[in-house]
Amino acid sequence: MTEPPRRVIVALLLLTFVTGIVDAASVLGLGRIFAANMTGNVVFLGFALAGQHAKAAVIAGLNALGSFMAGAVLGGRLSKVITPRSLTLAFGIELLLLGVATAVALVDVKVVAPILISLLGLAMGLRNAVVRRLAIPDLTTTVLTLTVTGLASDSSLAGGSNPRWQRRVAAILVMLLGALLGATLLSVGMAAVIASATLVEAIALVLLARGAEAKAEN
Repeated sequence: MTEPPRRVIVALLLLTFVTGIVDAASVLGLGRIFAANMTGNVVFLGFALAGQHAKAAVIAGLNALGSFMAGAVLGGRLSKVITPRSLTLAFGIELLLLGVATAVALVDVKVVAPILISLLGLAMGLRNAVVRRLAIPDLTTTVLTLTVTGLASDSSLAGGSNPRWQRRVAAILVMLLGALLGATLLSVGMAAVIASATLVEAIALVLLARGAEAKAEN
């Protein structure tokens, strides 16, 4: 597999950072709901159905899952053929959704929580579909299970050659730092958290667009 341009790698790491911020906002600020991690939502939904969580958690969980899937459908259509234009459009829509979520978060979060869950779920679902089509190893941007598995199972301790270990470690660290930033900014307000994610998303979009153009020229 051809190594993607460095700009694309950096952009995907920035998107991984955004995931940490967004999931901090959703889990800590919107009630045990993941905007990006659907495994967690399915598990929490099971807990709620068993009566271990409030009934509102069932509605919130279904909202998150449905919004994520709707975003993934849109992302799948937009990324049917990967081109600089399709990438810019797809990630531009994600940026727009985050921007709208920032504005919505200026209102009382308790009132607009369902809307925020929908907007963030749409954004993360769209991105997940596009990144899946890019198929760059160890940079899914939304989950780390396979990245952590690869880091351990391909390590010298397991008889492996430690392929792409720097990328794998970087992905783990940036999501950790994103979650740290998101959790810290919650003391300022939900709008501040999502605004920070929007800013980083904008930087990633510029890098992705330029990286995709460079790859297309080659």
